[in-house]
Amino acid sequence: MNQLSMSHSGVRRVRYGVVFAGLIAALVLLVVWNINTGSVHISVGNIARIIFLRQGELSEVNIVWKLRLPRIIAAAVLGGGLALSGFLMQTFFGNPIAGPFVLGISSGSKLFVAITMIVALQYIPFISSWMMVVAAFVGALIAMGFVLLAARSIRQMSMLLVAGIMISYICSAITEFLINFAKDSDIVNLHNWSQGSFSGTKWSDVYVFTAIILVCLVAVFLMSKPINAYQMGEAYAQSMGVNVKRFRVLLILMSSLIAGCVTAFAGPISFVGIAVPHLIKMLLKTAKPILVIPASFLGGAVFCLFCDYIARMAFENELSISTVTALLGAPVVIAMLIRRHGSKA
Repeated sequence: MNQLSMSHSGVRRVRYGVVFAGLIAALVLLVVWNINTGSVHISVGNIARIIFLRQGELSEVNIVWKLRLPRIIAAAVLGGGLALSGFLMQTFFGNPIAGPFVLGISSGSKLFVAITMIVALQYIPFISSWMMVVAAFVGALIAMGFVLLAARSIRQMSMLLVAGIMISYICSAITEFLINFAKDSDIVNLHNWSQGSFSGTKWSDVYVFTAIILVCLVAVFLMSKPINAYQMGEAYAQSMGVNVKRFRVLLILMSSLIAGCVTAFAGPISFVGIAVPHLIKMLLKTAKPILVIPASFLGGAVFCLFCDYIARMAFENELSISTVTALLGAPVVIAMLIRRHGSKA
């Protein structure tokens, strides 16, 4: 019996190692692939010299350091953050369909960022990254507040998701209406941002969102044990010494801050927060937070890097990142719903 349990444990460890190794390998491959491809092709050898030695043709150095690397880091870090935010919301609501885009959290962030940009640009020449993050965080919290109010009177998760989708549509409609009052020179940028994109990322933005997302990642990882207990039920979590009320507030704050940060810099991005945690749990065959949290972050980075490549290269005109993530993520969600319904039947 002991030998059987040890063999199962060994198989699990091998599976975990293979999944993490595969995610890291895919991440490295996609980073090189995204730097390598574009309107100007740069060889792998030149990429290595440019990144590690800062040597190469001036035009290629500028392309790598000023255009492609910031965008790649944005796709990886913000994509990972979005998957992490989705995992936290799924933990909070106890449902794998919950996510920042579906529940209207991203749209709430988008609305407040748009308001801040339109109003502030009337009086000041530029908006700092921190102003965008604060506005997005406030918008995410307010949207989450409406979702929680709906949750008090709506017990069925399906109806709660419908309420979240309605909040999302309302916020998006108000945002599009407000964009019409922006200056002509800002309307194009506002519209492109509202559709979701990693393009135009600057190093000053990279420093801000990387610091926020990585701090949140470490904080969430340190919460692995309370999250694991909470997944077993509130009563069990309390018996394990978890302050459930405080813990739920932390989940709301963390998920809203991460979702708001992503929306502030990349706009609303759909389905990453739902599809990636589900795929990761399916690959790992476990829901242990200590494994799912870092794997979801890596998975979100890989997913968004791949989607960003398709958005850039599939057609002559660049697609919005949300279009690609919806095309790839929505089928995963549909398959998950069919699988859950079939298992219940």
